[in-house]
Amino acid sequence: MKIAVIIARILLGVIFVAFGLNAYLHFLPKPFPPGIAGMFVGAMFQAHYILFVGALEVISGALLLVNRYVPFALAILAPIIVNIIAFLLLLPPVGWQPGVLAAILWVFLFFHYRKYFSGIFVQRTS
Repeated sequence: MKIAVIIARILLGVIFVAFGLNAYLHFLPKPFPPGIAGMFVGAMFQAHYILFVGALEVISGALLLVNRYVPFALAILAPIIVNIIAFLLLLPPVGWQPGVLAAILWVFLFFHYRKYFSGIFVQRTS
């Protein structure tokens, strides 16, 4: 189990460092998807929102790679992955494989590190 967690952590870190750096360096040439999905992605680029998300992806991915603040990195990546999955479910799903893989790896790591998240699942505070 320990080796599987290490592999999942490193793979998720590499995915988010690579795709996060792509927001700045554009080394993965990918045309805009057709239709409304392309307009959505185009709006994220024009508003420079993609740079903010890319920075969060790089920071979180780097934290996963160096094995520091892993629960914090998973907490940062959670809304990003939710948006990726929502994009894939609501708009034409082109290139869905990395997003689904990232979600599966995130769920696996969250399950492993669930004891560090126990404080946020308290129904009533004192």
